Amino acid sequence: MMIPVRCFTCGNVIAGDWEEFKERAREGDEDPEAVLDDLGVERQCCRRMLVSHEDLVDVVAPYQ
Repeated sequence: MMIPVRCFTCGNVIAGDWEEFKERAREGDEDPEAVLDDLGVERQCCRRMLVSHEDLVDVVAPYQ
């Protein structure tokens, strides 16, 4: 789960792309730029939000 759900700058919903980006770019061997291109994230502000996001939900609330 990604918090925030929307890009701070433009307001586009980016949380829907978070899980696939995390699996493919952060935990996989794919280039983050190529993954964002495949997901169709074109705006630089949205790309920055996805690349720089740290998932703290697991740290703050470890029990599901």
